[in-house]
Amino acid sequence: MAVYDYDVIVIGSGPAGEGAAMNAAKKGRRVAVIEEQEAVGGNCTHKGTIPSKALRHSVKQIIEFNTNPMFRDIGEPRWFSFPKVLKRAEKVMSSQVMLRTNFYARNRIDVFFGVAEFEDKNTIIVRGTSKGDETLRAKNVVIATGSRPYTPADIDFNHPRIYNSDTVLKLSHTPRTLIIYGAGVIGSEYASIFSGLGVKVDLVDSQSRLLSFLDAEISDSLSYHLRNNAVKIRHNETYESVVADERGVTLTLQSGKKIRADAFLWCNGRSGNTETLKLENIGLEANSRGQLEVDDHYRTACEGIYAAGDVVGWPSLASAALDQGRAAAADMLSAEDFRYINEVPTGIYTIPEISSVGKTEEELTKECVPYEVGQAFFKDTARAQIYGQPVGMLKILFNRDTLEILGIHCFGEHASEIVHIGQAIMAQDGEANTLKYFINTTFNYPTMAEAYRVAAIAGLNRIANLS
Repeated sequence: MAVYDYDVIVIGSGPAGEGAAMNAAKKGRRVAVIEEQEAVGGNCTHKGTIPSKALRHSVKQIIEFNTNPMFRDIGEPRWFSFPKVLKRAEKVMSSQVMLRTNFYARNRIDVFFGVAEFEDKNTIIVRGTSKGDETLRAKNVVIATGSRPYTPADIDFNHPRIYNSDTVLKLSHTPRTLIIYGAGVIGSEYASIFSGLGVKVDLVDSQSRLLSFLDAEISDSLSYHLRNNAVKIRHNETYESVVADERGVTLTLQSGKKIRADAFLWCNGRSGNTETLKLENIGLEANSRGQLEVDDHYRTACEGIYAAGDVVGWPSLASAALDQGRAAAADMLSAEDFRYINEVPTGIYTIPEISSVGKTEEELTKECVPYEVGQAFFKDTARAQIYGQPVGMLKILFNRDTLEILGIHCFGEHASEIVHIGQAIMAQDGEANTLKYFINTTFNYPTMAEAYRVAAIAGLNRIANLS
């Protein structure tokens, strides 16, 4: 068994692992990455963010073809199967793997494909590499092993009609009806994808409204448009049992209801990937969901061991994970570019998509902040009319007295891109963060970004009679 010495070892090559490895390598450190799967990219590339967003884009194109009158001159509406749409996603995944493999090669980072386990805090055994077991040693280690779907023991996930958000990517047919249990971000996204393919979806939610962390008006808009696309949303429900047979799946709820469908998709919670690390050898213990506790510098309780990404829990976003990994490497190397990641925009890729940053109306009301609202509806903007995408709005929350921007909430086409303009202004210090920026700035016309100016003027009009 060969022994290799490094400055930094990173376990996992998803966004957090990649961020940590690249930042350490750019600072001249010798870095090794350990990846359990057969290619780099982590669950983000192979099972989560990339495949689901590529699926969504393909489904959006199908919806546009089938609903845009202009395309009737080309042909009749088309029906596409889930496996056919998935092939497009697989091409994107392959491109991402190639891109990221080149990143590691260009930065002289050694990648070991195998299962990592701690021998002590400075020594890691990599089991099952192409050359057998390998031993790696380093002063610092970053645990960036990500997460997987939480799967309760009383549901048979080996049954061919029962899936979770990982195994659904192996779905070889298109069900006519589908039950999705769990209406968080992943459940809501897949409800959009499958309903866009013409599948009748039952979306079962344990909460009283969808994505309750969102501004209520945005959450209500999502509910309306999912229902408008034949998704049946069932709130305040908890499962009693899930029983599958050769012809379908029956979900029994604690309220006494029974729902029958061709297939069942579990999207309720995720668990950190820590069970094979032998954390007991370094004095660490994961919580009940497999997650590791870190401080505000991404340090675990074991000296020299850091953790970042989904394995530490909130916010469980690829965007945040990349920055957390970079921050962990910066801290261990005492670099100046360390920052704690606490201001993260949400990006939810439902159809239509959602993005927000800052406070919601509910939070500001509870905190007794004197705020006002400026809104722009996409149906009134030229670019949205040109796109044929009139659904959605931009909502700016601002302090009535100082005009400081307190929150940006966007629902509709390109929401995840639009929000960054507001985020940039909110990040400015003092009086530079003001609603007046959008009024005193000339925007290209026609653009979706122009909605900021429309919303800002509408907001000022609402307080004009109070001055």
